[in-house]
Formats: sequence, C-alpha cells, structure tokens
Amino acid sequence: MDKEIQWWWPLALNETLCGEPLAVHLLGQPLVLWRNAQGQPVLMVDRCPHRGARLSQGRIREQAIECPYHGWRFDEQGSCRTIPSSPDFQPPASFNVCRYPVMERHGLIWGALGEAIFAPPTLHDLPSRRLLYGPFDIATSAPRAVENFLDTAHFSYVHTDWLGDSEHTQVPHYEVSHTTDGRPVIEALKAWQPNAYAGATQGGCVTYRYEVLSPYSALLRKHSDNCSLLDTYVIWTCPMSEDTCRLWFAQYTNDTTSTDDQLRNFQVSIFSQDRPVLESQVPKQLPISHGELHCAADRMSVAYRRYLKQTGVRVGVC
Repeated sequence: MDKEIQWWWPLALNETLCGEPLAVHLLGQPLVLWRNAQGQPVLMVDRCPHRGARLSQGRIREQAIECPYHGWRFDEQGSCRTIPSSPDFQPPASFNVCRYPVMERHGLIWGALGEAIFAPPTLHDLPSRRLLYGPFDIATSAPRAVENFLDTAHFSYVHTDWLGDSEHTQVPHYEVSHTTDGRPVIEALKAWQPNAYAGATQGGCVTYRYEVLSPYSALLRKHSDNCSLLDTYVIWTCPMSEDTCRLWFAQYTNDTTSTDDQLRNFQVSIFSQDRPVLESQVPKQLPISHGELHCAADRMSVAYRRYLKQTGVRVGVC
C-alpha cells in the first residue's frame, strides 16, 4: 500500500461535516473527521488510545473531540488534553491520537495517510454550475467503478432508452492519446443517445471527451450536437477496502432550465442502472495484467489498465 499513501483521497462532502464528528473509512482504516474552532477539518484515527472506543461516537467540546466512553479529549493536533477521571495527570505524547493531513477542494474533504505527493486533480474551464451526487457505497473496487465510467459500449444494454438503444450498439472508432504524465485521453467520441441529458425530449448525437485524472478518478466532457448544452462529469472514488469503495459524481453544467432535483434524479437513475452490474462483476478487483478479454471498443479500458499498472497502485487491482 506504499503507493496509495502518497495520494490524497476524497472522504466526505464539505457540507456534511458540521458540528458532529463524522466516521469515514479509507483503505481499510477507520478515521474520524471533525472541524476545529476555525472551521477547518481535522482527520484522525477513529480510536481512543485508552480503551479503543470510536471517537466518531463522541462529541466536540471545548475545541477538542471527546471520547464517548470516559471523556478523554484530544485537540486538533491529536494531543490528549483532558482525562476527567485523573484531572491532575498531564498526559505525555504517548497518549496522543494519530492525526493525518486533510484539505478541502472541489466541494469535498480530502485526506492522506502520509506525506502525500500527488495532490487532488486540478480542474480547468468548467461551467460554473456545480452539483455533487453521493456518497454511494459500492460493493466493488474503485478501479472497477472508474472503468465503468470510461466505458460507452454498455450504454445500449445497461442504459437502454436512456443513453443507448438496440439500434446503436456499435462504438465508433476512436483513438486514445495520453497526457504528458501518461494519463489516457479520448479527445472525441461520437455517440447517438435517445435521452442524453435531463429534460431531453428527443434523441440526438453527442460528443464525449474522456480524461483519466488519476488512478481513481476520471472526467467526461459532453456536448450535444443539436443544442448549446455543455456538461462535465467527474467521478471521485475512495477505496474503503480492496473490494469496496465510496464514490461521488460531480456535474458542472451550463443548463439553466433544469432544476437541481431534475439533474440529480437523472444522474442517480443512470447510476442505479450501473450499480447491480458493477456489484456482480468478478473478481471485484480490476485485472490489470490478465484474466479478461478485450475488443476494439475497449481501447480506453485497456489504456486505463496499463496506466494503473505503470503507476504501481495495488489497491483494487489484481
């Protein structure tokens, strides 16, 4: 897991972290998020060093997180400040709780399990309206979820009468290029869709641009050929374990007519169609060396798997 320690991971929506501690999981480790007096997020191991109780079940009191079992309090640096049963005792550093780096970006709170050198991906030239959907906890690996996001060949089957139909099953030829740091990109992929976006009243052609942002995230820019609608979607995934993940979808759009609920309901409906198929795949980890077959329509999937192998990540792949 050494490589994964170098990455920042999305953990929660900014807005969900308010006055109470929030339990999260990352790479099999239970963690707790809370905000200090200045409103900045704090990330710690979700375990009191006294008797192992979950700090996330406690409360924030006097600028510290208080254990629900015996009331021990730990400040934003992880230092033990108060032991109510022994008020005159000065806790040494060995009583501290492990604290991790944390930041806010793209409407999410991100954490790292060490000195991360790979920052959260930067996004450029996006429509100003942003909606975030999730979290969705999925019984499959994070790379499986990202590969599904990059795949268009399933539209006619999984998203029948939404993003595809039985008359348009062929995926047009496309080329995969790469960024200077090796991330796969599809500059343009044409597709016909019967219901390409929320509020659509008829089918039409759309053009996709895909870009892998990191081993566990990707971006899709989408525009309709018969209207001025522009949409950008991002999938952010957090591997909770080898074969489970939590994910969010961000939508950046210039749609000024659809309500937030209409946009959200459309995207949640699309993902509800993906979910049972994703959770049925075996193995749950994504094979990056062997074990599955490919065809011409899978160029992006093959490129993504090669990229994962080159980056040396190990969580969620086999």
